[in-house]
Amino acid sequence: ETRSVFEHRAVVLGCDRVELLRGLEALAVGGAVSGVVTGDVGAGGRIAFLFAGQGSQRLGMGRELYESYVVFADAFDAVCAHVDGELGRPLREVVFGGDAGLLDRTEYAQPALFAVEVALFRLVESWGLRPDVLLGHSVGGLAAAHVAGVWSLEDACRLVAARGRLMQALPSGGSMVSLQACEDEVLSLLVGREDHLGIAAVNGPLSVVVSGAQGAVAEVAGHFRELGRKAAYLTVSHAFHSPLMEPMLQEFRRIAQSVAYAVPRLAVVSDLTGEPVVGEEIACAEYWVEHVRQAVRFADGIRRLEEQGVTRFIELGPDGTLTAMAQECVEGTEHLLVAALRKDRSEVRALLSAVAEAFTDGADVDWSVF
Repeated sequence: ETRSVFEHRAVVLGCDRVELLRGLEALAVGGAVSGVVTGDVGAGGRIAFLFAGQGSQRLGMGRELYESYVVFADAFDAVCAHVDGELGRPLREVVFGGDAGLLDRTEYAQPALFAVEVALFRLVESWGLRPDVLLGHSVGGLAAAHVAGVWSLEDACRLVAARGRLMQALPSGGSMVSLQACEDEVLSLLVGREDHLGIAAVNGPLSVVVSGAQGAVAEVAGHFRELGRKAAYLTVSHAFHSPLMEPMLQEFRRIAQSVAYAVPRLAVVSDLTGEPVVGEEIACAEYWVEHVRQAVRFADGIRRLEEQGVTRFIELGPDGTLTAMAQECVEGTEHLLVAALRKDRSEVRALLSAVAEAFTDGADVDWSVF
């Protein structure tokens, strides 16, 4: 605790004494070895936490952290305690179970992601790694708003559970397709189709998701394929962020009006507007109703973060979905983009590597608490 923190930093990760010694030896001679993270603190920059949206969920997400860290387990269980009654079965059994199809159902996927992301936030927060600003993607926006202080955990859980349940209850059908196109190109194809087709997300300069009735989505996808562009269908049960969401909005509005709001204590960039949140903008029911219906403006949000001096982007979610998209949005080269978890890596190892990368890039970490 009395050591000074230098501009040239290193972290050695290891599961046992042998691995730690191997890492220290490699560090001493300047060699490269797995488990050694090095970096230089440059001019520095602000830190943004990114909260992932639906589609990133996977069976077992968070299980290793749940078994390894009490802070994570307590935060995860606290969410489960509030949502289990509304879901009709224990959320933990769904997330840590063996039925991927069940977890992919919107009514479970959304509270599951919320639970994992809030627990990740509480864990890294306990280690002293804290953000300057937050940005979510769709349901990830609710996780960001909660940790920023917009709702109590009980109210946030009620809203997240209702959102997933009401979406799941809509008639099945509809499609979503990710297009290699800019927003203006897509908008011109939506004219006259606004009642059954819309832009669901703008994820990058050439990454737009269109959502709506299957036939109309197929026509738009075909148009871009004829131009030699990529058009990848998303595996979804419903056409999220499209006109097909409108039948659920009245009931969702009623529930959103029943919870208590507060002005966020942490800075937030809105994924609805793509702009920094001002005052009570997100502390009202109508904002979250629009948040269900309108496009996710993730690319705009990343650009605003960069304008605000953010150089360190840390994704809180089951994989590196948002960091990959953010990489296509940032204009500078001196950025750190890391994901807390990776689907193909040990969760503890992935998280500690992400924290180590943030620290060696200049972020504050309280190693004494760790």
